[in-house]
Amino acid sequence: MTATTISRRAILMGAGAVAAWAASPARALLQQTKAGTAALPTSVEALIGRMTVMEKAGQLTLMAAAWAGGAATSLNPAGGAASFDGQLADVRAGKLGGVFNGNGAVMAKRMQTVAMRESRLKIPLIFAADVIHGLRTVFPVPLAEAASFDPELARRTARAAGAEAAAAGIDWTFAPMVDIARDARWGRGVEGSGEDVLLGRMMAAARVRGFQGERGLAAADAVAACAKHFAAYGAAEAGLDYSTVDISERTLRETYFPPFESAFGAGAPTVMASFNEINGIPATANDWLLTDVLRREWGFGGLVVSDYTGDEELIAHGFAADAREATKLAFMAGVDMSMQSGFYIEHLPDLVAAGEVPMARLDEAVRRVLALKVQLGLFDDPFRRIDPRRERTRIRTRETLALAREAGAKSIVMLKNDGGLLPLPRQGKGIALIGPFAAGQHDLIGPWNVYGTDAEAVDLATGVRATVADPSRVSVTLGSGVDAPLAGGIAAAVAAARAADVVVLAIGESQRMSGEAQSRVDIVMPPAQIALVEAVAATGKPIVVLLRTGRALVLSGAVLAAPAILVTWFLGSQDGLAIADVLFGKTGPSARLPVSFPHATGQEPYHYDHKSTGRPNPPGPLLEYKAHYREFANEALFPFGHGLTYGTIEYARLDLGTGQIAGDGALTVRATIVNSGTRAAEETVQLYIHDLAASITRPVRELKVFRKIMLKPGERQIVSFTLRKADLLFVGRDLKPTVESGRFRIWIAPSAQAEGVSGEFMLA
Repeated sequence: MTATTISRRAILMGAGAVAAWAASPARALLQQTKAGTAALPTSVEALIGRMTVMEKAGQLTLMAAAWAGGAATSLNPAGGAASFDGQLADVRAGKLGGVFNGNGAVMAKRMQTVAMRESRLKIPLIFAADVIHGLRTVFPVPLAEAASFDPELARRTARAAGAEAAAAGIDWTFAPMVDIARDARWGRGVEGSGEDVLLGRMMAAARVRGFQGERGLAAADAVAACAKHFAAYGAAEAGLDYSTVDISERTLRETYFPPFESAFGAGAPTVMASFNEINGIPATANDWLLTDVLRREWGFGGLVVSDYTGDEELIAHGFAADAREATKLAFMAGVDMSMQSGFYIEHLPDLVAAGEVPMARLDEAVRRVLALKVQLGLFDDPFRRIDPRRERTRIRTRETLALAREAGAKSIVMLKNDGGLLPLPRQGKGIALIGPFAAGQHDLIGPWNVYGTDAEAVDLATGVRATVADPSRVSVTLGSGVDAPLAGGIAAAVAAARAADVVVLAIGESQRMSGEAQSRVDIVMPPAQIALVEAVAATGKPIVVLLRTGRALVLSGAVLAAPAILVTWFLGSQDGLAIADVLFGKTGPSARLPVSFPHATGQEPYHYDHKSTGRPNPPGPLLEYKAHYREFANEALFPFGHGLTYGTIEYARLDLGTGQIAGDGALTVRATIVNSGTRAAEETVQLYIHDLAASITRPVRELKVFRKIMLKPGERQIVSFTLRKADLLFVGRDLKPTVESGRFRIWIAPSAQAEGVSGEFMLA
């Protein structure tokens, strides 16, 4: 039996989380970098006194590697004026503190050799990269992995990714992205963990622990994590990337801050400022955010880095008049290190000379950069992660590929399975794979992967043919392109469907339709694919839809009518094999939606834990003058937490114990979960509450804890959860955590909209 219980310590907000962070060893380590404390070894501290102002500004300058690796040139171009020889010259002159997204250990060795032999102060460079969901072994995109509801799985994949990155000479990853995303139009939701705060916190902490390992940052297989993007990047107006965020402080503290607190509590030593403005002040120059909250309130002593040209973009925001002012505003607000703009190396020396930037502030930022390099062990051994031989032998191993396949299968969500169409038998059926994703080395690894390639990944046709007893009974027909029809494509698809016993339709988004700068005004299937599905559905053959996507999508028509639908996301290196494992029942579907699938785009932004309003529609038909759209109830088509298994799961017998939490006591609640089906199943049992009356209105439901259980056919289990007063905290009128006595509704259920079993309890 596999059981995962989420600790209540992980879901405390405000003071509870801050208290845990304050007591953590990671915080003590990071606190040593605060100004005025002896943070560094004497020999390293002495370097600060020996540096020129230009060399100090150099330590605060991070640039895209001119000798770039993988897809880095298209994702984060180094700039037309950049050259490898020019960057080596900057290293010699002490004008460069590190580079990112470079070309592996060979490149890093050349640059580090120059730093350690030819620069005046011999300060090691730091090598960073966007290792979001794997290096060369690519794991499911983070949103897909969040669907597993398995933080330990996220820790394991991040551990594998961190070890691969370290083997390639990388010290620091710009991950995890911990932004809560509640508007499916926003493309970067694919990099995060969805709409729920609890799940977001758990995945943030797990990924930090995974990247950094158990032996400390100085370990040769550890990389430093960077929580991003601080803050509320996922709350951009209308889901438009980089757009304005106008938001209350309560919502920041209740929804968008907690995953960062969890990341820091797990030991993340760095954080990235977000592109967006918050209430009129860009995050990159927001001293309330970066100094008052992050430093003074939370006590974070680590490194703050800008996002790519984030300081330069203060000019386009209309917040800074020119590059010099942008540099001053970002630096004095709390951004220690500038990524890519070159503004710090260009303008900080003059600002210090003019007295506009205090030397103490400059030294503080330099101390934080050097402290990170000390923690990473770079002063002890600048080449500890730079070993071309290790890079060749420790990447894409049998073990990491097996983990990618496991993670892929555990990330697939079954939305429908009418009539028990799935799993398909491995023999005896003719299968028509149809759709733009039926075959081919494309759109497998997902967006925002620098070093992995689709060419190294397993496609659907390969995975299916490797699984069935007779591969000759599997036909492959594209039918259409992703965005455009193919000449004769629909006719060929219809013919293939008629010749088969069952149709597997692989449709959805390309990986270029999700990710950064890929906001969509309408989160629907492309028309060419809709036409394909309708034509194939008209044959009357049973259809399984495999939905490739990096976001929640609107499903309708023949797509929604298909008897079986699997959300297969972008699963990485073992994509086709992982899908085949679930499609044919080697692994049962166990994942749950980390985002709500709406009825229509016009519902966005939508999240399950919305407020009731003063005019909620009662259960039943839609009534006039109630809070709903003309067309739909104020609920999701497929809600957060939804996902079916190959078992038949029933919830029964809620036991509320005493029905009361008194003082520092606890309430243990139980429910009986039954698998009355003929197949084993892994069920994710979820506990939600609703505070029925409070001084600040509360969401209609809030996820408080979940547990994964294995159930054999015919088996029943009693699942117990314990609630304490601290679990009922919320951000009060004074913007501080509070808890109030009163009645609470409770559900133990399979999703955020399912009734499961429910009742009420009292907090005395």
